[in-house]
Amino acid sequence: MAYAIDKEVCVGCGACESTCPASAISATDDNKYTIGDACVDCGACAAACPVSAIAQK
Repeated sequence: MAYAIDKEVCVGCGACESTCPASAISATDDNKYTIGDACVDCGACAAACPVSAIAQK
């Protein structure tokens, strides 16, 4: 997993989840998002994030 979502920056919009081709992104209990092990490191989520909350680790 080469990408991570900064929960301090994430606004919970879901743009990343809808663009993930591997369905690796899911909502957490606090209405933020997290990237799971199914991530294929494509970067689509980072490009879709309107607040730049996703970056490579």
